[in-house]
Amino acid sequence: MIERINDISELLSWDKRDIFTIRILALIKAYGCSYPFAVFYAQRFDGKTTAIMSKLDGDYTLSVDDGFDEEEIAQFLLLSGYSSILCSDEAELFPKFDEGIIMQSEKKIELSLGDTVVDEYPKLMDLYNFIDYNSQDFKAWYVDISHRIRHGTAKAYTLIKDDNIVSSGILSSIADGYSILSAVRTENEYRNNGFGSILVSYIMNDVKGTIYLMRDDGMNESFYKRLGFKDTGKWRMFR
Repeated sequence: MIERINDISELLSWDKRDIFTIRILALIKAYGCSYPFAVFYAQRFDGKTTAIMSKLDGDYTLSVDDGFDEEEIAQFLLLSGYSSILCSDEAELFPKFDEGIIMQSEKKIELSLGDTVVDEYPKLMDLYNFIDYNSQDFKAWYVDISHRIRHGTAKAYTLIKDDNIVSSGILSSIADGYSILSAVRTENEYRNNGFGSILVSYIMNDVKGTIYLMRDDGMNESFYKRLGFKDTGKWRMFR
């Protein structure tokens, strides 16, 4: 049975700590259970929780455990309506999906900033323009990321050289000593100069515990492996 979660403690008892769980936990720690656009669910059988889900507007994140009922989840999502579903490749909910690689690291990197400076509190308008979110409304992005930062479930970084942003990265979800790295970008004219490595190394040293990321298959593999990340699984996105 799939039930709506109305108390954050119901989610905190979920033992699994994969990248999908961290997305869900960071969301509920940021918003709680009282907002209509951020909703949380658990699938349970005989008192055991077999899956948890979050919905932010129409975007779902799903984390599953042994014994989860895939058919029930698929039917629930079809009836509820969704824009996207992010989960592991354990879930074969529907025939069509995009897929990529999950990486993780606990490594700390020896770091020299050289003539660069890291800004841990960048202006979000500058960051939005630098990353070039051409498909996302600034107001919605700003409200969400600033809310998460205020609640300690996200953090933004920019690398500055000669008063210019040369590289950026965001920990889009932070929970229980785990974090998820996203939106890593280096300005075209500054690429192949090590600036991306400097910033990612700084972020890796800044966080405690495990840092996750998702990448497309065949993209940026050598870059992240040089920094100590390892492939640990696959993500799957249904739209």
